[in-house]
Amino acid sequence: MSFLSKTLERVKPSPTIAITAMAAELKAAGRDVIGLSAGEPDFDTPQNIKDAAVAAIAAGKTKYTAPDGIIELKQAICAKFERENGLSYQPAQVSVGTGGKQTLYNALMATLNPGDEVIIPAPYWVSYPDMVLLAGGTPVAVEASLETDFKLTPEQLEAAITPKTKWFIFNSPSNPSGAGYSRTELKALTDVLMRHPHVWVMSDDMYEHLVFDGFEFATPAQVEPGLYERTLTCNGVSKGYAMTGWRIGYAAGPQHLIAAMRKVQSQSTSNPSSISQWAAVEALNGPQDFLGPNNVAFKRRRDLVVAALNAIDGMTCPTPEGAFYVYPSIKGLIGKTTPKGTVIEDDKAFATALLAEADVAVVFGAAFGLSPNFRVSYATSDEALTEACARIAAFCASLT
Repeated sequence: MSFLSKTLERVKPSPTIAITAMAAELKAAGRDVIGLSAGEPDFDTPQNIKDAAVAAIAAGKTKYTAPDGIIELKQAICAKFERENGLSYQPAQVSVGTGGKQTLYNALMATLNPGDEVIIPAPYWVSYPDMVLLAGGTPVAVEASLETDFKLTPEQLEAAITPKTKWFIFNSPSNPSGAGYSRTELKALTDVLMRHPHVWVMSDDMYEHLVFDGFEFATPAQVEPGLYERTLTCNGVSKGYAMTGWRIGYAAGPQHLIAAMRKVQSQSTSNPSSISQWAAVEALNGPQDFLGPNNVAFKRRRDLVVAALNAIDGMTCPTPEGAFYVYPSIKGLIGKTTPKGTVIEDDKAFATALLAEADVAVVFGAAFGLSPNFRVSYATSDEALTEACARIAAFCASLT
């Protein structure tokens, strides 16, 4: 009899974390590796937010808090939803977790039973299917192709819904593609969902503030008020506020769901860091003027990478609406061979050879449920991106 849980056998470790760790090991060994695998802004947390954390420590705000967040942070979250999304919530409808991932996981743990299905558009964030599996549900991946700019169509959503469907996980702008759904595109999806009242919506809005070219962000319950009572709107301070290590995510939804999520959290991690919570209060309530300059830098980097990758024979790279990722296709490179004799059989072989032979770390597309692609995170300096793209171009040119 195995000592480890059979549930654990259903899931795999995060590929993005594994590749980032591998790149770090090679760097430590003296290799000049450029890492484009981590989904983390390279900007520092704004000073006013750091000052709020220091002030909280000085004021002795270092004790346990309510399991799912202090009232001051919940009030700040409610104000944010009202101000930016036109959504009205009360603090009892808000849950604060240790990062956005925990709020998603809590909701799945609180609601899924064996046989319950969760629709997940692919390419998807690597953790969605495994969290569903850990919670006992069945992930149903639906491929959104390059031809639709990696966006799910209403017809695909309609076809995927069954009597067993409990959740539809929606992520815009997307990790890994950066694709953002316009209000019109989103309304077409919500029209489908309105015809299926047993399906709940889990909207992961983590990249809300990272949008370009005049793209206007919208979230499902905002576009279709009829979905308000069966939507969990999830967000956090990690990406837009450059607070990944602070580990604060949050979600708002129907009070009975939030209460169930609180029960899960109370018996697992309990409260997020009290200091991080006070920093998040300042992030949401304080000045937002840094978001614009950060987005200007991200857009410049996006354009640099898209142009460089599209110039490579055999590679196609769409221009995404947001986040800080691109998701190029390497369809034209499959079957070729590297100078060291590695056959590019798939995107995993491509990413592995790129790291081994060109010292560039990217994440292979199979990890996100759609091949043959790879993900580039351009949340790093222009200089590093320029050099990385030159290495990728040289590597691809060397294939025969």
